[in-house]
Amino acid sequence: MPHTETPGTEAAPSSRPRWWTELPLIVLVYACYSVGRLLVRGSVSDAVDHGLALLHAEQALYLNAEHPLNRLFTREPWLGVPADFWYASLHYVVTPAVLIWVFRAHAAHYRAARTWLMTSTFIGLIGFTLLPTCPPRLLAPGHGFVDTMAHYSSYGWWGGEASAPRGLGGMTNQYAAMPSLHVGWALWCGVLLWRHGRTRWAKAAGVLYPLITTLVVMGTANHYFLDAVAGAAVMGAGFLLAPYVLRAAARARALFAAARKPAAAAPSATRAPIVSAECQTSAGERFPRQREQRTASGDRPDAAPASAGDSAAAATR
Repeated sequence: MPHTETPGTEAAPSSRPRWWTELPLIVLVYACYSVGRLLVRGSVSDAVDHGLALLHAEQALYLNAEHPLNRLFTREPWLGVPADFWYASLHYVVTPAVLIWVFRAHAAHYRAARTWLMTSTFIGLIGFTLLPTCPPRLLAPGHGFVDTMAHYSSYGWWGGEASAPRGLGGMTNQYAAMPSLHVGWALWCGVLLWRHGRTRWAKAAGVLYPLITTLVVMGTANHYFLDAVAGAAVMGAGFLLAPYVLRAAARARALFAAARKPAAAAPSATRAPIVSAECQTSAGERFPRQREQRTASGDRPDAAPASAGDSAAAATR
């Protein structure tokens, strides 16, 4: 069974991540995701059919929690208005805040956490492409849902087109409901807060944030319960795939670094050492009249036998 790395067990990286490389990477990935999400708009009739299929499946399984929650949020402004602010803002505030916190306080786990989030996000984009889904708030009124964000639009910056600011509804894909990345990203935040939080408050936030987000997306009629389940499944798939993505990225970096290195100079042909005037000598050879070095014991391991003439000359000195 292949080894699976987790955000809590990643080995310490060879170098600490740098914000000036991480920030452009995250901005680029999110920009690609946003543009891709906008470009994958499918047929409205197909989206409505998919939404009704999910609603009927939930009713058959007795999982239809959206109607009672939506009626409660519509009837009670003290619940509906905070829920709309929660849906419209925390998705874009808490997620980067947790990412920065992991980067600063738990750098050894940052790359795994960042890769997990990005991998899951791109899997979600595949879901938007293959299964455009009409959220409950855009179904015909006869299905009993109220768009709470349109209902309470006077309290916030949004209008009747999801959480987009008034007049900018065309900049969002309102049929990208399956899976719910509001729930998926909240679950990612919750896992990291639970694993790495050092206080009871942090761990409690890790449990409550994804739970409340799930209730909010259903109560505001932006998602079905099965959208939330799919969002959790997408995060699970991204969690399992993240170690493989990390390894592939490491191999790509190694190949890129190797390609940038200049080719090593070819070694020159082996040549014998040159003695003065291009005379060559080899081990064991000696020059005439060369003084012989004696070792401490008087042995002359390097000396060659002296000729008789040499001995006679030495005796006459």
